[in-house]
Amino acid sequence: MAKFCFRLGIALKKIEVIPDDSNEIAKAVRRMSYMYDFVVTSGGIGPTHDDITYQSIASAFFLPLVLHNETVERMKRLSKPHPSQPTFSWDTPSPALTAKLRMATLPIDTSKPMECQVIFPCEDLWVPVCCVNENIHILPGVPRLFEKLLDGLQPHMIPHLGDLEARRTVRITISTPLAESEIAEYLTELAKRVEEKGVKVGCYPRWCKSNNTVTLVGKDRDLLRELGERGRKKRIWTSSYLRGRR
Repeated sequence: MAKFCFRLGIALKKIEVIPDDSNEIAKAVRRMSYMYDFVVTSGGIGPTHDDITYQSIASAFFLPLVLHNETVERMKRLSKPHPSQPTFSWDTPSPALTAKLRMATLPIDTSKPMECQVIFPCEDLWVPVCCVNENIHILPGVPRLFEKLLDGLQPHMIPHLGDLEARRTVRITISTPLAESEIAEYLTELAKRVEEKGVKVGCYPRWCKSNNTVTLVGKDRDLLRELGERGRKKRIWTSSYLRGRR
């Protein structure tokens, strides 16, 4: 998620880890939705008793839980039967069917267009991204599914982000053989000097390694390279590990 935000020039402001507690989930999403433009939740949308994200977010915004028929149809078409359920039927009531339908029962605001609330970013997946209160995006916790759906969501976000090239951030990573305490004064002065130019300076110790790491983050690649070169000439760091990436 952090890499996704960095790639799109989105400032990642906060990450919270909360338990499977309905009140905690509701409080967190209300607070996050109020404070930030783009919120993502991960996990808690499966078929078991501890998967309570949909119902908790529904209660947070006083929304009904609605069986979403398109999700059900996609689930029928794209999900594979589990070997342990050879007699499962979509047409016969059963505990397994009830559990599966929980995953298609979504918090829906009936006053808003459905296409803005239920998004299918990947044609080969039945799993939707449910969008609540216009900025909360509910994703599964399975890492591969989370990553694929998040990447698939990108085209839906681009129109709202404006000029992507203007937003895109560059990071230059530099290796230094000096101790953090040795370069602390230089980095403090550098950070103050470049702050108004939108450049952030970071320093990270590499435990049990010969070199530590300095990062320069901003939007002006040429400026970052110039700053990197200045540090090299002052022998604050070497150029052997200097690289820029988007």
